Amino acid sequence: MNPREAHLRRYHPLAQLVAARCREFIREPDAVFWVYVFPLFLVVALGVAFRNRTIESFRVVVEQGPRSAAIVSALRADPHFRARVCDGPECRLALRTGKADLLVVPAATLPPQYDYYLDPTRTESVLARNAVDDFLQRRAGRRDVVATRDYQLTEPGGRYIDFLIPGLVGMGLMGGGLWGVGFAVVDMRIRKLLKRYRATPMRRSHFLAGLILSRLLFTVPEVGLLIVFARLFFHSAFAGSYLMVAMLVLVGSLQFSGLGLLVASRAQTIETVIGLMNAVMLPMWIGSGIFFSIERFPAVLQPVLYYALPLTPLIDALRRVMLEGAGLMALGPALAICSLWAAASFALGLRWFRWG
Repeated sequence: MNPREAHLRRYHPLAQLVAARCREFIREPDAVFWVYVFPLFLVVALGVAFRNRTIESFRVVVEQGPRSAAIVSALRADPHFRARVCDGPECRLALRTGKADLLVVPAATLPPQYDYYLDPTRTESVLARNAVDDFLQRRAGRRDVVATRDYQLTEPGGRYIDFLIPGLVGMGLMGGGLWGVGFAVVDMRIRKLLKRYRATPMRRSHFLAGLILSRLLFTVPEVGLLIVFARLFFHSAFAGSYLMVAMLVLVGSLQFSGLGLLVASRAQTIETVIGLMNAVMLPMWIGSGIFFSIERFPAVLQPVLYYALPLTPLIDALRRVMLEGAGLMALGPALAICSLWAAASFALGLRWFRWG
């Protein structure tokens, strides 16, 4: 090997670009915090806020009346209820402002009669109505013909934290691809670095591959840290294959790197690229199932959310692997959609890309 070939191999453009991006990232404490530490805070906060509780406590207000004290005393004896007496306007204000789940108005006549005031758009309000009515009916002497037993499902896999982790993994891939590629390209364009890169013998493919590879180097520990943290501290479920998750992480990184490149292909200012990235990410924050299932949306919108938002099939595939143990064949449609998004965004991004 002659000295020139040895020099070119040692200082290959792709290797130097990846190394430069890694150094830039490590030298930014804010970036390290948002990539590695902030997702852990989200896991702790949401995992604690939506942790499984052995007893669901309903907040009940009883309007002042002759039998109000007796009703509140009986409800307080059951750990399912937190009850108090208040006058009419105060009770209605508490229900309207969400400080109470149910308002009970006992009639002064005999036999006992109760009027329930609830907000039908709040699940806890409807559940509180049913629980309080069942309690008061039993207290009045009602007997159930059929005996029943209650069981509480608390094992890993059926909790909110188990549902949440795949969503946070997908959210991290989305943010990393858009910010790590899109924002970086515009930042280099503003600093006139892209024109300098263009003047070198480096190929465009080396430049783009360097951005994507450097992003992958940080994505792997980011996803691994999140999954390990959730398993250690919340005993989150993992029913599938780590290899399948790694494949989904790779596909997700590629599709969002492509979207980041597409967003940044013509943007000339930081304000422009931030606005474009927010416009791309906001619908996925709301409609891709990060924090709640897309089945909460009307049935007519669910196919639109699945096919029109690239994050939705990715999160769905991650949940199927991590919670259900799904294999490659079951993930075929989701992988096909993500691959199409990656191919289309890269093709358009490369076609419209400007160095200056």
